[in-house]
Amino acid sequence: MRVVLSTWGSRGDVEPLAGLAVRLRELGAEARVCAPPDEEFAALLARAGVELVPLGPTVRSVVTGERPPSAADAFRLAPELVAARFDTLTAAAEGCDVLLATGLMPAGARSVAEKLGIRYVFACFHPFGLPSRHFPPGARPGTPPPREETDLKVLWEQDDQRVNALYGEAENGHRAAIGLPPLKSVRDHVLTDRPWLAADPVLGPWQEMTELDLVQTGAWFLPDERPLPDELEAFLDAGAPPVYVGFGSMAMRTSKDLARVAIEAVRAQGHRVLLAPGWADLAPIDDRDDCLVVGEVNHQALFARVAAVVHHGGAGTTTTAARAGAPQVVVPQIADQPRWAARVAQLGIGAAHDGRTPTFDSLSAALRTALTPETRAQARGVAGTMRTDGTTVAAKLLLDSSASPPRG
Repeated sequence: MRVVLSTWGSRGDVEPLAGLAVRLRELGAEARVCAPPDEEFAALLARAGVELVPLGPTVRSVVTGERPPSAADAFRLAPELVAARFDTLTAAAEGCDVLLATGLMPAGARSVAEKLGIRYVFACFHPFGLPSRHFPPGARPGTPPPREETDLKVLWEQDDQRVNALYGEAENGHRAAIGLPPLKSVRDHVLTDRPWLAADPVLGPWQEMTELDLVQTGAWFLPDERPLPDELEAFLDAGAPPVYVGFGSMAMRTSKDLARVAIEAVRAQGHRVLLAPGWADLAPIDDRDDCLVVGEVNHQALFARVAAVVHHGGAGTTTTAARAGAPQVVVPQIADQPRWAARVAQLGIGAAHDGRTPTFDSLSAALRTALTPETRAQARGVAGTMRTDGTTVAAKLLLDSSASPPRG
């Protein structure tokens, strides 16, 4: 059996597909991943032995420019990604049996599967982009909803219109070119009636948050057996567990002196610092030996040895830290990140920072919560309840369409 997995998004969108591809391979299937051509994503997939088919522009070029991406940028990017999917995915999926898509609204992917006559699956790492009676839609480029509008049904209908404004003309133009009828709702076509939720049911118990027939597989991990670098091992062995600070693919433009704020707040709690530059380009503020810069390392191994993890609240980082039993301080920036922050606080496994821009005082307060013995004990307890079979469940469902879906 041959499977093509597609995404456009940050590392948190790419790495789970690498993990799923590896598990598919172990079960005897062929799998390739269509993903952005960022160097770090290519290196990650190469390390896993998974074929990368480049799709669209690099994510870093879009999100780390001199200014934040604007609505105009989004309206330029949307048709570019649709065109890339019709071109790249059509070639990559030729001869495949199933196409699974995730990441930023993968408009075009299902149309390609439809034209090729193969099965299509949409997967997400949180349910908050799925129509719901329980919460409003998130922000999306386009005409904002009226401030006085509170009817969730109306708000989700308006969200549908915004998706059509972004992707509809390009999607229907490409569909017409290959002999397919136009779509009335790009969003609903992409999401299907039975999307998959690749999130741990303890950390993300959100299966009932949508009226769609949501299949929760558990989170998808790429096993990482890499040893930690010698310099990092020496630093870890030289004292008490440090606090890790890293914000992944977030440019963190709202925090002009973020490295200083974070380092001084961690030091004020009596801890050393592991600083991950990320796309915010964090750097040490002095030459003291209590702060070490870490590059691309095995987070699964590292997070099990730190006092806490300070991060942006992406699904992947949140889940990796929780699985390692590491207390967390989540400084949410966009999209689903506030939901993960709230869940971390609700579970008692860390603190949700109030707002996007940490100060010395606000980050210090969050760290004081995360660094208590009670939080550490709770984090370890929750880690022991988390599932580890997410890629196995998803791979078997892909390989056997008659398999009964898991619940909860």
